[in-house]
Amino acid sequence: MATEQSQKLITITPKAAEKIKEFMAEETEKPQYLRVYVQGGGCSGLSYGMGFEKEAEEDDLTIEENGVKVLVDSMSQDHLQGANVDYIESLMGSGFKINNPNVTKSCSCGSSFSTE
Repeated sequence: MATEQSQKLITITPKAAEKIKEFMAEETEKPQYLRVYVQGGGCSGLSYGMGFEKEAEEDDLTIEENGVKVLVDSMSQDHLQGANVDYIESLMGSGFKINNPNVTKSCSCGSSFSTE
């Protein structure tokens, strides 16, 4: 049952997974997981964060997507339900983009958001 829920929680596109694995391989600490989280801050109240971890915490949900193990803490799970992590390359630059169906309002600079 938890597997079904975790598959719907967050998805990592193949392009994002490729870049995540590339960045993880460059780390000297040899992380095992990518952490995706939501934290308070920004003009709209919430912002995303991503980082590498060597091990999971007690309240983490672990998802494996395209060969990447992703950790999401219990507080962030409600805000990230159905979200998609992609890697975008364009003339304006490149980076990770989180497409989140729960966002009801975002700031004009695009770095923070709010959900209901």
